[in-house]
Amino acid sequence: MSYSKKLLQFIKKGYKITKDDALKLCDEPIDELCNAANELRNYFCKNSFDICTIINAKSGKCSENCKYCAQSIHYSTHIKEYPLLDIKDIVKESEYNASRGILRFSVVTSGRTLSDDEVDQLCECYREMKARGKIALCASHGLLTIEQFKKIKDAGVSRYHNNLETSRRFFPSICTTHTYDDKIKTIKNAQSVGLEVCSGGIIGLGESMKDRMDMIFDLRELGIQSIPVNVLNPIKGTPLENLNRISKEEILKTVAIFRFVIPEAAIRLAGGRGLMEDKGESAFVGGSNAAISGDMLTTLGISIDEDMEVLHNLGFEVKII
Repeated sequence: MSYSKKLLQFIKKGYKITKDDALKLCDEPIDELCNAANELRNYFCKNSFDICTIINAKSGKCSENCKYCAQSIHYSTHIKEYPLLDIKDIVKESEYNASRGILRFSVVTSGRTLSDDEVDQLCECYREMKARGKIALCASHGLLTIEQFKKIKDAGVSRYHNNLETSRRFFPSICTTHTYDDKIKTIKNAQSVGLEVCSGGIIGLGESMKDRMDMIFDLRELGIQSIPVNVLNPIKGTPLENLNRISKEEILKTVAIFRFVIPEAAIRLAGGRGLMEDKGESAFVGGSNAAISGDMLTTLGISIDEDMEVLHNLGFEVKII
């Protein structure tokens, strides 16, 4: 019996794998690993698939120096920059996404955090969307305070997004204007007011597989159940523009091992999915059960209709996880 198959049987009985277990899975044949991860996905999550969309509600001029990001003020990437969008435009976009079968919508803003005035403006928007009752609300606004978290939760937001991005060890190689502990604190503050948290990272930054494992085990310790897996799309003008893209096999291996670590989670393919020739379909039968559809923040994504057709053909049911 292969190592992945052996672990699969233990996990079904309640075993939580160790970091050593996870690293050993890196040496498994990719087909065996993905098949076992898909069996775990089916055992713990059935055929449910969580698909969400995002809107870039405030673009560019970010004070932070994250080396992968086109929105940082430190780099010249020539993206479109604009302040907070008008409420009616955000609400209109949420209505459109709901009409296409999307069940969760996230409002994303650039910057380290938001001012109280911006939070109040967005809360008006969240209340409007909540009143219409057609779509679950997620928010991604950086390092908010506990009081700001209380405001957006009271306005109708149920989930907050804040990626760890990578491991604690590798994080300073990617960003120095805020810390890994700032991220952890933000996640715990959001949880403290009753918000669910969506948190994952980016693979292909130059990190090792051990870094990825360190990150996913930190996420497990934090109780995270929605885990975005972004694949670096090297953007011209950023410090990482010349990094080689990672292979499809490496993406599939990472997704599959994440399923072994947190078997009941929504493992969500996010930014960079469009770089895969099959748009992520191979990962959907290799452990992933969630995705961000439509356009990303500053790059093109996959259309909602195209994603819905693929999920239907694979036998998934779109549900909130």
